[in-house]
Amino acid sequence: MSRRADKRPTAIIVDDEPHLCVLLKRQLASCWPELLISAEAHNAAEALQLLDDLQPDVAFLDIRMPGMSGLELASRIGTSCHIVFVTAYDQYAVQAFENAAVDYLLKPVSGERLSTTVARLQAHLSHNPPDLSPLIAQLTEQIRPKKQYLQWLQVSQHNDIELVPVDEIDYFQASDKYTLVINRKSERVIRTPLKELEDELDPERFWRIHRNAIVRVAAIARVTRDFGGLTLQLHHHEKTLSVGRSYTHLFRQR
Repeated sequence: MSRRADKRPTAIIVDDEPHLCVLLKRQLASCWPELLISAEAHNAAEALQLLDDLQPDVAFLDIRMPGMSGLELASRIGTSCHIVFVTAYDQYAVQAFENAAVDYLLKPVSGERLSTTVARLQAHLSHNPPDLSPLIAQLTEQIRPKKQYLQWLQVSQHNDIELVPVDEIDYFQASDKYTLVINRKSERVIRTPLKELEDELDPERFWRIHRNAIVRVAAIARVTRDFGGLTLQLHHHEKTLSVGRSYTHLFRQR
């Protein structure tokens, strides 16, 4: 059922910073006097209760809040009201919002941008709110903090600690209680087990190829298949590395 065109539109503002709620409320009063701000909420639990009690036409949702985020809250709201996201994320996230055609406001909210959002809302209020669930999933992935992978390895050399860029390491190999760190020029020893290293290395750049070896993908010169399985020839190394059966899928042709 579409929204009634003759009733005064209503909205709630959800932001964990009260002063930002007040500021947005003031800006909305200036550019959309007909809009009634029914309530403000400072966390998702309050917002869900207000949404159920007041059933507003529009919800302005801050994305980054303690506990349940604005995106998670939007997925709970579903199609019960129109949603405008308020975000402080950088231009990459903003591009994702624009590509997804989801209305958003970038903090600090400018009067010009708010006027554009108000015009869109006024045009859409007579229609049922869209189902944003596929887009919310996409946006959640887009703005999720990226894992920081290991960039430098600390290697003890006598009484010194050497910092070795992981981009200079060709492969790691387990040896007794130690792990060998090997590049074209040297072989070093660390105590960090391969499993721990595997969790800290970028899986796009380093592949576990055997229970006792991890290799930097860019260091691989050639892959050879024979009756014994797969072996790798690395750039600048005479020694070859065997690929365990559990890891041969990494080398299937795509």
